[in-house]
Amino acid sequence: QVQLRESGGGLVQAGGSLRLSCAASGRTFSSYTMGWFRQAPGKEREFVASISWSGGSTYYTDSVKGRFTISRDNAKNTVSLQMNSLKPEDTAVYYCTADLRGYAGSSWYEYDYRGRGTQVTVSS
Repeated sequence: QVQLRESGGGLVQAGGSLRLSCAASGRTFSSYTMGWFRQAPGKEREFVASISWSGGSTYYTDSVKGRFTISRDNAKNTVSLQMNSLKPEDTAVYYCTADLRGYAGSSWYEYDYRGRGTQVTVSS
């Protein structure tokens, strides 16, 4: 069983920054592919970013490229999402996800575990 706990959400003005963190349990965290998804009110859940077990490969949805950066610290069992130049359309609940097999992509259903989410609100 893997538990994921997100933190770092909050209210920020457009153009500002937030850093989300996700703390994961599990002795083999360094083998997990980790991802971030988000869901805005009335909208479908969407992929935001993912990072391979080593951190050597990262993927982003087009709308956040150049603004968001995903990273991980395998020694601390954490994954982070640095969000810069935030826009009102980034407002959503952000979820941390983990794939134990190490090859998940951009589908929510490819991930084995999910956190409860953290709210990010960007005001205009």
